[in-house]
Amino acid sequence: MAILTGPAVEGAIQRGVAKFQYDFTVHGGTVGSINLTGDQLPIGAVVYGGIIDVITALGSAGGATGALNVEAANDLVSATVVAGAPWSTTGLKAIIPVATAGSSVKLTAARNIVLTVAVADLNAGKFNLFLVYFRSATT
Repeated sequence: MAILTGPAVEGAIQRGVAKFQYDFTVHGGTVGSINLTGDQLPIGAVVYGGIIDVITALGSAGGATGALNVEAANDLVSATVVAGAPWSTTGLKAIIPVATAGSSVKLTAARNIVLTVAVADLNAGKFNLFLVYFRSATT
């Protein structure tokens, strides 16, 4: 669920924290693109930070890879084998945007968060993704 905090008036800073979730028992783990549970981020959102809280490690019998994106491939988490970091252990994990202009991601349209699974299917896993963003102009 995306939550905007602060006044929603022209010229005011609009910032938000959005929570998304992947749960194998809900979403499955078939190779391809899986939309995470949660609201879309709005057009013009600038994602500048966040964390992953891995509740249950992602699993695969065939060497699956997992990546997270919102605007372009690998912009939140680069594709990595789920037997390694950040997917293989529980706890808090870093994402690519780290509160710098160079690592932030600006959305050109309202978008879902996508978990891209490649190589093989997942057979386990659950995590929450928290993104911190602010709204910028769209034109």
